[in-house]
Formats: sequence, structure tokens, C-alpha cells
Amino acid sequence: MIATVLLSIGIVFLAELGDKSQLMALTFALRYRWWVVLGAIATASAAVHLISVGVGYFLGSALPTRAISLVAALTFLAVGLWTLREHFRADEEEQAPKSLRASTAPFFVVLSAFLLAELGDRTMFATAALATDYDWVGVWIGSTIGMVAADALAIGIGILVGKHLPERAIGIGSGLLFLYFGAATLISTAAPTLSGLIVATLAAIAPVLGGATMLLIRALRPAPAVPEQASIPAGDPEVRR
Repeated sequence: MIATVLLSIGIVFLAELGDKSQLMALTFALRYRWWVVLGAIATASAAVHLISVGVGYFLGSALPTRAISLVAALTFLAVGLWTLREHFRADEEEQAPKSLRASTAPFFVVLSAFLLAELGDRTMFATAALATDYDWVGVWIGSTIGMVAADALAIGIGILVGKHLPERAIGIGSGLLFLYFGAATLISTAAPTLSGLIVATLAAIAPVLGGATMLLIRALRPAPAVPEQASIPAGDPEVRR
């Protein structure tokens, strides 16, 4: 079983390097506490890989990955637009956007995002394939550890980057990244035969359009009126009091 665990750790860790889940972990680490992000990722990884070993070892069937991917894509696009809207408000000087670090349920935000992103991902298929030939418990433990280790590396990078960037820049960058994730997932689901380079190139259009749209809306929105303060004459008795 130890050999199975080590094999699963190595395969999943290598499969996750450069994957969208690492980019998501880095993005979330820029906005949430690192232990919240890591805990949510560990929970989501354990759940997803338990499903995958069950599919590979017990059922031998596939999940409706296409529908799950579409839901994930729409979720990422919605989160990206919402984040950009928060940080592109015209009155941002007076009403600073609320940081997601102060959100009441950051754990569930990260948990749901990773569950949707990893269901039907290549890592899930690799885990299911391993479970057909090896002990499913060892595959489950090893694949979970491998994914958490890979994403922990991305979280560490996010922490280092976040210390040198202002919160508003982090928020805008996070929104643009989520638009990219959503567009890439949507394109790869709708046209699975496209190469990764083409998908990445087409997906890059989404954050460009999203950012340009928000800038245009902000430019066209009228500036908030500044209330005039009534002046008090210098000889007014109220002033002397």
C-alpha cells in the first residue's frame, strides 16, 4: 500500500504542475487566509478523489463531466465579473471594495470552486485509472496528498506575491484570472479537439474584454456629486460659542 501511495503522490503532483488548480490556489491565496485556502483544497481534493477511485474501482463508469465543466465555467465567469465590478466602482475612493478576506464563508467559496474545477479534470481520470489496477485506499490517500502538495506550492507563491501588491490590484487580477479560467473551461468543453495553445489564446480574450468593459462603464458613469458645505459668516455668534 505504501508503494501505491507514493506512486499516486508522484503522478498527481506532476499532473497538477501548471494546471488550472494551481493558478486557482494562487489566486485564492492572494485574497484569503492561506490556511483557509489550504483546508478547503484538502477537503475538496479528498472528496473528488474519493469519487474518482469509486468510479474507477467500483463502478467502472464515467460522471457527466461535460455538464459539470459547463457549470464550472459559468461559475468562474460569474465570480470574475462580480470581482471586477467590486473593484471598478466609480466611488472606490470613498467606498473601498470589501476584501474577500473578511468574507463570512471563504472556506465554502474555495471548496465549491475546487470541487467544480476538479470534477472531470485530467487528474480525476488519472486517479480513476490508477484505482483500476491498485489498492483504491492507497490511490485515494496518495492522490489527495499529491494535489494538496502541488496547490500548497502555489499558495506559497501567492503569499509572497500578495505581500508586494496593493489590495485593489490583487482584486482586479483575481477577477481577470477567473474570467480566463471560465473562458478556458468553456472553450475546452465546447470544443475538446482544440489544442491547449489555441484554447489558451482564445480564453485570453475574455479577461481583456471584461477589463475593457468595466473601464468603459466606469468612464461613462457620471461622477458622484460632492455635497456643498454651508459657509458660516465670521461674525456669527454660533462660531464664537
